[in-house]
Amino acid sequence: MPTIQVEPLTRFSEAILIGAGVPRHKAEITAACLISGNLRGVDSHGIQLLPFYIEQLLAGEMDANADGAVISEGGSCLHFDGQNAIGQWVAESCCNHAIRIAKENGLALVIAKESNHFGAAAWWAQKMRAAGQIGIVMCNASPIVPPWQGKKGQLGTNPICMSVPGPWLLDMATTTVAAGKVFKAFLNGQPEIPAGWAFDSEGVPTTNTEAAYKGLLMPLGGYKGSGLAMMVEILCSVLSGGAMSNELGGIRFRGKKVRVSQMYMAIDVARFMPVEEFTERVEKLVHIMKSTPAAPGYDEVLVAGDPEWRMEAERRKNGLPIADGNWDALLKAAAKVNVPAISA
Repeated sequence: MPTIQVEPLTRFSEAILIGAGVPRHKAEITAACLISGNLRGVDSHGIQLLPFYIEQLLAGEMDANADGAVISEGGSCLHFDGQNAIGQWVAESCCNHAIRIAKENGLALVIAKESNHFGAAAWWAQKMRAAGQIGIVMCNASPIVPPWQGKKGQLGTNPICMSVPGPWLLDMATTTVAAGKVFKAFLNGQPEIPAGWAFDSEGVPTTNTEAAYKGLLMPLGGYKGSGLAMMVEILCSVLSGGAMSNELGGIRFRGKKVRVSQMYMAIDVARFMPVEEFTERVEKLVHIMKSTPAAPGYDEVLVAGDPEWRMEAERRKNGLPIADGNWDALLKAAAKVNVPAISA
C-alpha cells in the first residue's frame, strides 16, 4: 500500500483530469475535493472516484466543458441546470450562489439538476461554514438501495450533510455505509464486509463482498433510513424537476448520464447573533457532549467531525495511504490519458 504526500497526489490527479479534457480550473477544484476525502479518512470519496470519472469523460457520459446555468433566481431561491457538467464544478457554482444569496437575504436555497457526482458533501457544506454560515447539503444518487421491505434498488445513498461555524460537522449517508466502502472492498479483493452493510441481489443480507457489490445497500435504521432517503429525493430531484430514483445513472449504471440533483442551503448566522457568539455556543454544546462519561469499551465520547479532523491532521503530516487496488486503478486511468505515473 503506497503512501503519497498530499501535494504530488493532488498534482497527479489534476494532470489525469486535464489529460481527459477537463479545463485546468475545473481539474483543480475536482482534485482538491477528492484529495480532501482521502485527507479526512473518507477514502470512499477520495481519488478512488477518479478512475470512474475518467471513464465517464472518455465515454462522453459527462461534459468536461459544460458550465451549468441559472434557470431562475428570486428572493432566497435559485434553480440551477448542471448541464451534465462535472459535479464538483456544479457544486462550486451552487455554493458560491448560496453564500451570496444568504449574505443578501439571510437564507439561501439552491437546487441543481442534471449534475454529476460531486465527491463528499462535507467539502461543499464547509464552504458555507467558512463564510460564517450554516451549510446544509444533500443529493440523490444511483438506485442501489431498496425501499424498506423491498428487494430492488430504487433509492440512492442520498447523503445529508450539515456544517456550522464551530467544532461539529455531520456528513452521513442514509444507508448504513456509503457505497464507496463496498466498492473499495471489492476493488481491493477484500472477501468480506461487516454484517449490516448490504444485501445480495435478492435482498438477502450478506457479508460477501462480491455479492454486496452486485447487490444492494441497507437503509440506515431500516424504515427510518428509507424515510430520510425519500426526504432527500424530494428536496433534490422532485423539487428540481430532475431525474428521480431509477432514472439515474452512475458507476454501476454505465451507458447513460448520471443526472443527479443536489440541494444547497445556507443560513447566515449573523442574522441571529454574531458568528463568534454562535461558535462559542456550539463549542459549549460540544463540550457538554464530550464531557459525558464514556461507556464501557470506549475511551471517550466523540462528536460528528472528530474522527475526520484527527485523521486529516495525521495524513497531512504522514501522507495519504492508498490501497493497492485503488492505486492500480489510478495508474491505469493515468495511462489511458497519457499521463506519466508518479512514484509510490
